[in-house]
Amino acid sequence: MLSRIIPKTKEKIPILGFGCMRLVEKNGSIDEESSKALVRYAIEKGVTHLDTAWMYHRGQSEPFLGRALADGYRERVTLSTKLPHWLVKSREDMDFFLNSQLDRLKTGYIDYYLVHSVGGESWNRMKALGVTEFLDQAKKDGRIRNAGFSFHEGTESFKKIVDDYPWDCCLIQYNIIDEYSQAGRDGLKYAAEKDLAVFIMEPLRGGKLAKNLPEEINRILDQAEIKRTPAEWALRWLWDQPEVTMVLSGMNDISQVDENCEIAETAYPESLTAKEYEIIRNVAETWRSLMKVPCTGCQYCMPCPFGVNIPSCFEMYNNLFMFGEPWKTNAVYAIRLGGVMGGYSVASACIGCESCVSACPQGIDIPGRLKEVSERLEGPFYHTLRLGAKVALPVMRRTAFFKKRFLPDD
Repeated sequence: MLSRIIPKTKEKIPILGFGCMRLVEKNGSIDEESSKALVRYAIEKGVTHLDTAWMYHRGQSEPFLGRALADGYRERVTLSTKLPHWLVKSREDMDFFLNSQLDRLKTGYIDYYLVHSVGGESWNRMKALGVTEFLDQAKKDGRIRNAGFSFHEGTESFKKIVDDYPWDCCLIQYNIIDEYSQAGRDGLKYAAEKDLAVFIMEPLRGGKLAKNLPEEINRILDQAEIKRTPAEWALRWLWDQPEVTMVLSGMNDISQVDENCEIAETAYPESLTAKEYEIIRNVAETWRSLMKVPCTGCQYCMPCPFGVNIPSCFEMYNNLFMFGEPWKTNAVYAIRLGGVMGGYSVASACIGCESCVSACPQGIDIPGRLKEVSERLEGPFYHTLRLGAKVALPVMRRTAFFKKRFLPDD
């Protein structure tokens, strides 16, 4: 397993990490036996970084990892988990969640502690609540070793957060389709220049870039002199960029671990040829041609004076036509943009002022296309899910407080 260097600490870390958000489930819960065996198998293969979060698998991921890393496995890995900022109402809440996560993970410290899915508005709110002092104190008292944040907004917002605290690392969504979306290539390079370790999530878009590909994509890959699986093409493209420190993969069976580990043994930076890059560019452009709205995520239309996250609205709308999964897309849209995890930035907030139209290099009728997004993604299911999430999350928060205070540990 190849490794790269964490810039600020000079520690080595494997280029492949294990994302614990897509573990196998059985009867609505993590399949304990098979998932434990899989995690330990991956560690034996050299995948010694595991990433989780408070909310993964409906709160089951952290406690599962605490059990899976018993018998000496915790000492062999580095762990990252995340502070769920949307549940934080005070400075004291930050300590509550971190201390609870230490208990759930059965560990005395977190190697990489990230503010989860923070954006411009939510970062300002967390700063006002004292998150920078919290992170400083948690590092000082040894509960965390490195501080970072995960991110899903635009490049300019990303850069501002990078500059606002002496972070050790960040976690961004980045792949051959999202090269210019969210933080994007520009954000990747910016963070690396600031000596942040850059971890990558969604390298295969939840596996969609690796299986059941459109025939147009398969024809392009068939032209390559060296035959590789779609997953290998996507991973090698990421690891070819020296700014990428580590790629997280949500592996859920032995074959995926074996394939990814084999690729990670030879995926040196700057090793792809010009011809191979041309193939990858053709694949990416073909994927993007399947988009319903030709938005590149350039952010020139932002900020919207009425708070609409225009690129994210189009990204999720496009996902419906590129990958299907309407229920999942509706859920992500409602939770991420509907004010559950941060600001209210859905398509229906557009009033048609057209201040964005002249700024769009693609000439998109943004107000008209946002109306399409609203009609497709803000139906009855959206309102039910959004209301349910806004009710359920505070209940989950109060339940967690109750268990922490009154119930004994397992």
